Amino acid sequence: MGIDPGAANLGFGVVRVEGNHMVALDGGVVETTPDEPMERRLARIHGALRELIAWHEPRAMAIEEVYFGKNVRSAMAVGQACGVAMLAAAEQGVGCFSYTPQAIKMAVCGSGAAGKGQVQRMVKTLLSLPEPPTPDHAADALAVAICHGGGSGHRLAVTAVESSDRGRGERVAG
Repeated sequence: MGIDPGAANLGFGVVRVEGNHMVALDGGVVETTPDEPMERRLARIHGALRELIAWHEPRAMAIEEVYFGKNVRSAMAVGQACGVAMLAAAEQGVGCFSYTPQAIKMAVCGSGAAGKGQVQRMVKTLLSLPEPPTPDHAADALAVAICHGGGSGHRLAVTAVESSDRGRGERVAG
């Protein structure tokens, strides 16, 4: 599961990795309104992510790292949304991994300087979607999931799940 954190618009994307192929299972945006108090906005994000995690049962949550620009208030809100996403994952035993925006763009587009339109087009291509995903927050979250699913983070998540399953005495398909 990929997350593009934000307090107003938190993007999520769920992909399934099948060998060298990825399939989009879900994607969208959890929206909140600025007239709500921040604690209610965060509670809404938390509840929505708990439901998504319970429904999809992801092996891992990959989160785009917070970019601290000039607007400190905005960066703090994004950081709070990121923390709430990590809490929702931790409550359900899902490990979290984070990636820089440049690493995500490099994994999806081959260039760390790719623009939003290029990311959307490559997500469409990599996931064999009929159209580029919209809005851009959902596309970004799917890109985060692709970054994780196609790299060493995916292998670490699978190893952690398999180790956990073995510890509980469950069989793990190889």
